[in-house]
This record gives sequence, C-alpha cells and structure tokens, in this order.
Amino acid sequence: MSRRPDADVPGLVARARDGERRAVARLISLVEDESPALRDVAAALAPHTGGAHVVGVTGAPGVGKSTSVSALVRAWREAGLRVGVLAIDPSSPFSGGALLGDRVRMGDHATDDGVFIRSMAARGHLGGLAWSTPQAVRVLDAAGFDVVVVETVGVGQSEVEVAGLADSTVVLLAPGLGDGVQAAKAGILEVGDVYVVNKADRDGADQVARELRAMLALAQRPDDAWRPPVLRTTAQSGDGVPEVVAAIGDHRSWVGESGALTRRRARRARAEIEAVALATLRARWGGLGGSAGDLDALAAAVVAGELDPYTAADRLAGGA
Repeated sequence: MSRRPDADVPGLVARARDGERRAVARLISLVEDESPALRDVAAALAPHTGGAHVVGVTGAPGVGKSTSVSALVRAWREAGLRVGVLAIDPSSPFSGGALLGDRVRMGDHATDDGVFIRSMAARGHLGGLAWSTPQAVRVLDAAGFDVVVVETVGVGQSEVEVAGLADSTVVLLAPGLGDGVQAAKAGILEVGDVYVVNKADRDGADQVARELRAMLALAQRPDDAWRPPVLRTTAQSGDGVPEVVAAIGDHRSWVGESGALTRRRARRARAEIEAVALATLRARWGGLGGSAGDLDALAAAVVAGELDPYTAADRLAGGA
C-alpha cells in the first residue's frame, strides 16, 4: 500500500489533462504503489482514454531498443505529436531493485515538454512488462499523448506479452544475436506487426533480414491479413527510422479500417479485467481474515487425502 497521503484524484487527472508533468508522474506512482486510491484513479481516467496509439517495442538484449525508441520519439516529435514512453526494466531476483537506466539513452528528450519518459521495474512479473503497465498506459492515454511507447524488459524468450497490450508491436533484431530459429523459439514471429533489423551497418544484417522474410512467408495468414514488413535501420544515425515510422502509421490505419483495433483493445480489456479479478480474489484469500483460514484448512485436507485440489478449489471459490 502507498504510504503517501490520500490523493486529490479528480484534481490530479484535471492537471494531467492540462499537460502538467508532475500530475502525470503522481498518477503513475499511485498506480505502481497500488494505492488505496487506485480504483478512483481508474474510474476518473476511463472517460478520457482511447485516443493514443500504443506502440510496443520488444527484442532481445543488445538490439538497441532504447536507442531505437529515442530515434522514433524524435521522428514523432518532428511531426508535432506528443509522446509518452514507458521503459520497463528488469528487477533483481536477489535485491528486488532495478537500475531504471533506459532514460540515460533518451536524454536528448529530457527537456522536451512534449515527451514524458517513465522507467518502471518489472518486479518479477514475467512477459517483459510490469504488472502496472496497462494502468500506466491508461494514465498517459488520458493525459493526451498521441503515441504511447512501451519498451519491454528484453531479457530473453518470454517478452511477448506486449503484443496483448499494444495497438502495434515493433520487433527489433540485430545481426550477431541469434538466427531465425531463435526468433521462432521466442515467439516473435507471431507477435510482430513491424520487424526491424537494427544495426544494419554491421555484417550479417542482410542475412538476418532475408531469413526473417523467409520465415514470415511460411506463416499461414488470411488473404486480408496484415503483412508485416521487414525493415532495416541504424538507429544511432537515424538511417531507416522514417520508414519505420511510416510502417507503424500504415499499420495503425489498417487496424482502424479493418476493425482489428477494436478487437485488440477488447482482448486487452478482457485480460485486464481478469487480472484485476484474480488479484482481488488472491488478496481476499491471503488476507488477515475472511477465507484465509479456509484456504489453509482446504490445503491441509488436500495433503491428508481428504479432498482433491479441484473440489477444494470449488469450495474456496464458492465461499469467496
């Protein structure tokens, strides 16, 4: 629970919508801290959401995600768009802390009032995102940002959850960091809407792009489905970035015209409702009162062979 004093939620939301950065930051902090005001925050934000284009950026460590995001932000700002960035950093399994260092690579935007960058710790949540990421996206959406970028942890082969959160997902690869088989194992051939081979000035970039195009061509897609492009960039110099921005824009137009955007956001909402409901039940079962004792008793009955886990679960759910 948050130790901060009760927040003036309507006032914070009003100031955030007026562009006050401190109000945006405070709302995200309330979300991260699972403040008692969290339900009030969600209710106050709901009428103002749905206008931002949520872009997920994922890829293995070392592909240049933060540098690429910085280059994309620069291009969007040149087009006059306001951009919010949520950079998810891994939490240490030992100390529980996180470096939160992605903002170092985005220092060029630190003084730009049209850009808001927030680093968030994953806090052990798998899938490349933090548990509070969907709520933080909603804060930036309600605050009037045109584009909200979510950069995943980048810790291996489990960071595909971003596809369920984003309207458009950009998958980054780079030469020298694994072949197409590794890409298939990571599941990225199913989640990407735009594929980008970064560090294209290095040897092997052409081969990575060819392998990726060949594997994508083998995928079974309906005739009217989106065909993910494979692009090459050198984010450090900005080469190829305009083409990526254009491809993201094309995908946004396609999902809007095809109805895919509505379907994606409905799936996102269903998943979020389920997560909140499960968290509420766990809190009730593991709390100081209520059915916490029932759970312990049911567990003991399962260990003793008096109940099977399914019957015990039915009894627990029936008493929730």
